[in-house]
Amino acid sequence: MTSVARPSPLRFLPARLRRIRPPRGRAGRALAAAAALLVLAAVLLPLAARGEEAPTRREEHVLRLPESPGSRETVSIDTTFVTAGDPGRPRPAVLLAHGMGGSKADLADDADRLARAGYAVLTWSARGFGASGGRIGLNDPDREVADVSRLIDWLARRPEVQLDAEGDPRVGISGSSYGGAVALLAAGHDPRVDALAPRITYWDLSEALFPGGVFKRLWAGLLFTTGSTDLSGGSADASGCGRFTPELCALYERVATSGEPDEEARRLLAERSPAAVADRIAVPTLILQGQHDSLFPLGHADAMARAIEANGAPVAVDWLWAGHDGGLPEDGRAADRVTAWFDRHLAGREDAGTGPAFRVTRISGFDSANGATLLRGASGDAYPGLDGGARETVPLGGQSQTFVNPPGGAPPALSAVPGLGALSEAAALGFGLSLDIPGQHAAFDSAPLAEPLRVTGSPRVRVTLASDSPSAVVFAKLYDIAPDGERRILPAGLVTPLRVEGTNVPGGRTVEIRLPAVDHPFEAGHRMRLVLSSTDLGYASPAEPATLTAALTGPGLTVPTAPGVHTGAAPLPAWTWAMPPIAAALAALLLATGRRRPGPRRLPPPDPALAETPLRLTGLTKRYAGAADRYAVRDLDFTVERGQILGLLGPNGAGKTTTLRMLMGLITPDAGEIRVFGHAVRPGAPVLSRVGAFVEGPGFLPHLTGRANLDLYWQATGRPAADAHRREALEIAGLGEAVDRPVRTYSQGMRQRLAIAQAMLGLPDLLILDEPTNGLDPPQIRAMREVMIRYAAGGRTVVVSSHLLAEVEQTCTHLVVMAAGRLVESGPVAEIAGHGTTLLATTPAPLTPDLLERVAALPGVAGAEPADSGLLVRLAPGADPAALVVGLVRLGVPVHGLVPHRRLEDAFLTLIGGSAP
Repeated sequence: MTSVARPSPLRFLPARLRRIRPPRGRAGRALAAAAALLVLAAVLLPLAARGEEAPTRREEHVLRLPESPGSRETVSIDTTFVTAGDPGRPRPAVLLAHGMGGSKADLADDADRLARAGYAVLTWSARGFGASGGRIGLNDPDREVADVSRLIDWLARRPEVQLDAEGDPRVGISGSSYGGAVALLAAGHDPRVDALAPRITYWDLSEALFPGGVFKRLWAGLLFTTGSTDLSGGSADASGCGRFTPELCALYERVATSGEPDEEARRLLAERSPAAVADRIAVPTLILQGQHDSLFPLGHADAMARAIEANGAPVAVDWLWAGHDGGLPEDGRAADRVTAWFDRHLAGREDAGTGPAFRVTRISGFDSANGATLLRGASGDAYPGLDGGARETVPLGGQSQTFVNPPGGAPPALSAVPGLGALSEAAALGFGLSLDIPGQHAAFDSAPLAEPLRVTGSPRVRVTLASDSPSAVVFAKLYDIAPDGERRILPAGLVTPLRVEGTNVPGGRTVEIRLPAVDHPFEAGHRMRLVLSSTDLGYASPAEPATLTAALTGPGLTVPTAPGVHTGAAPLPAWTWAMPPIAAALAALLLATGRRRPGPRRLPPPDPALAETPLRLTGLTKRYAGAADRYAVRDLDFTVERGQILGLLGPNGAGKTTTLRMLMGLITPDAGEIRVFGHAVRPGAPVLSRVGAFVEGPGFLPHLTGRANLDLYWQATGRPAADAHRREALEIAGLGEAVDRPVRTYSQGMRQRLAIAQAMLGLPDLLILDEPTNGLDPPQIRAMREVMIRYAAGGRTVVVSSHLLAEVEQTCTHLVVMAAGRLVESGPVAEIAGHGTTLLATTPAPLTPDLLERVAALPGVAGAEPADSGLLVRLAPGADPAALVVGLVRLGVPVHGLVPHRRLEDAFLTLIGGSAP
């Protein structure tokens, strides 16, 4: 066995504190002992709280179940039974169902977690998946759903399982997607089911695959392709149906050929949907649905919740920041909530906290250390539904517009592309991938919004459609348009498809369109744009050419909001509660051992030649105590002129924050000089009144409102209240009514915005920002970018430190790149980063010379070459990345993701040697 020396917990303390000699005498020894106990308690108590995970017991069983009711033939169903703890204690049971294309193996971790929580857990591979036999029937009530009842029979015979009555176990069911639907269907067919927790699943499969009477072509293709081969490793059988039943194979072939659903297809899928037994699902149900899901959008969860609530059962709804299109997984939090739901409604634990009636996940910012997206929950005491708790009307402008449906429906517009989760997430973060073909759509814009508006639910609009054909197909979507008119976001990449009959009658047909349900913040100054397109890549459009005309009917958009849904504050880590006593002990040690410091050095006289130069650093050097041979900053020289936005870049430990702290006079350099408008900087230097800064996170009095905190800060400067320009600062913060709430109720993003407003009080000539976008959601990041650009355009200067290279490239005019405390490169962004647009498409396709040649021949592509993780495509100036996606899909290239491969990133990594130290 190898022995590894454990580093001392005191290594986390600053070097100066590690060198302190304890004060002498009885009082000194007592003080030192108390401090040591506090430090040890802070380190050891969290370790003691961690317990060993209880072992689980697993039993593998292959059950022979009837192939269909009354049939003598059987199918094999592969199962795993998991328990933990006292084997003689009966406990509630939970059935876990997997998603399409999966098997029971996908559920092993969830099964162990629930078993340790006190449940008997049974997982199984559904028919046609994993090691189970039979064919896929898409949750046929006579087959897959009947199998669940047989599994409940089996649980009723197990001594580990608690019974409500003879043959009736205490049982709940949870599952995702395909498995979530079978959970709902089982509750509608078997009254022994006691609680449900379906995740990102469907309510009506016919509506999921044929929404608004339009065939969801790409998703249906992926769904049926999943079952077209033997998932255990074999190949498709001679029938070509793979592991689907023949009737489902015929259904798909029929609809895929015609491009339109028929009544038989609708009927079959509707019969195998939970909606068919809506009046019989009356058990407590936790509904977890994905916001990034063009397969099963939020409307399915809404219909589910309304139906089950109408039956008198408790319902809670949770909108996850995930889905079939990607997003960000919340598996751990979702699993914890499912466990809590079963604790309350299966185990009967009255004190179990099941969470709010409604919760929605929102972006709160980004981790400055690794660029990870940070999520935060907003919750309400009641589920607002898709119409929201309140509604606002947003007027739209635009005359009647004519557009066409091209022959064959090509080229198509682009919204969400199934399977390309990275693209969906990129669109959510502001990297626009949607594409509308000129001449194939109508667009209607609102005026710039005077105030921020968060849409929570499904907006509605009335339009009149006319065409020269008996019916028309349109795809409605709502864009978020930035003030510059160029940048736009299609929230979650979602569209509403709609087939309208009778559009060739005089005057056309007037219809109300429900736009996709989203939770999206539209910032002040942004516009809403309604687009009606005749094509979409994910759906089947009519093959016959047609001319369509669209006109607005009514005042505009009816937009749902949810005023009763509030974003929660970030919880404090447990270890923070130990910090106050530790800080008090360390302060006492410092007082007992501190030395008297010499008075401040006399400031050198101002340099008139630099009176108009916002910032110049000359030979700046800083070495922290205890690091004799390692400099935090060494011989740093650079100059910043008026109107510039300077990006300070470097890996962790490069010295960026140390440099900013010296610029603000918070710490004193060991050597060198800092001049701000010709004046030397020292702690308390008068010239610092011309500098606004946000360095190392916001600090506010939590019991005061945001407005009171700003007023208190400005009063401390001793400057006249009229010079604060508080109104302009609050407009930048965009806090709305929240500015008059106590800061303790703020989310991290709100605190960040308040700190930025505080830095801008007085509209300083030099603004210094350290990671200003940390804690902001994507629209707020864009707004912050626009603020910095406008701020510098007025003749002021901005110095910003950031890890987000894409933001730096779009915002900054000049760069200073640091590594290991030294200047590596400085100059204009264009000179350092170069020009052009390069995208990295991750794909498993073999990158043959022929494929590379065909990709390079696509319109707008300047070149293509293989890369370590896929295909590197260089776009010609002005080319649209969304058009590249369409081209790759047409070439049959499976694209798993598309991300910017920015030149600044290449230059940065080259300058610092490829990686951070």
